[in-house]
Amino acid sequence: MIAHVVNIVSAERIGPHRLRLSFDDGIIQEVDFAPFLSNSQHPDIRAYLEESRFADFHLEHGELVWGDYELCFPIMDLYVNRLEKYPSLEIAA
Repeated sequence: MIAHVVNIVSAERIGPHRLRLSFDDGIIQEVDFAPFLSNSQHPDIRAYLEESRFADFHLEHGELVWGDYELCFPIMDLYVNRLEKYPSLEIAA
């Protein structure tokens, strides 16, 4: 059985660091990126806390991208609306 590849078909900014993402199977997620960006220790990621920089996203081949893939997320993390990784899950894996 071949799994269906899910793509993002639209992305709309609905807050300073929040996007409404529509997927090609009809699922819609409102994803808040602020916790992920705020908790990052990497200065290149934290730079996207600047609202104008965060707002400069685009869709490329069904993926949500900033710049030339300077910032992007696994599509399944966006699909299930879980950007934060939980240490207890990583330990169990």
